[in-house]
Amino acid sequence: MADKLRTQQQLEALQTKHIGTGHADTTEHEWKANIARDSYASIVGHPPLIHYMSIGMGLPMERVRMICMEKMVLPVGPAPAVERDDDEGEMEIDEK
Repeated sequence: MADKLRTQQQLEALQTKHIGTGHADTTEHEWKANIARDSYASIVGHPPLIHYMSIGMGLPMERVRMICMEKMVLPVGPAPAVERDDDEGEMEIDEK
């Protein structure tokens, strides 16, 4: 029983420390956005990857770095509309 508690505490510590770790309520869109942001951050943080991509795209390294940083804002597009039940039984679409 102590092992389960320790594992749960370690998971909670990781989730509070690292943004993209995920939790039970993580949506598919959030998960995809975290993966894409992590990939773009890795590309921006490793100059050989920027150099490789700049050759393939035919653009200067700084332009490729800026493109990656701009894509980190909305990596997979806007969040989808979420349908939720209202108290009166009506369906509302919540734009996030």
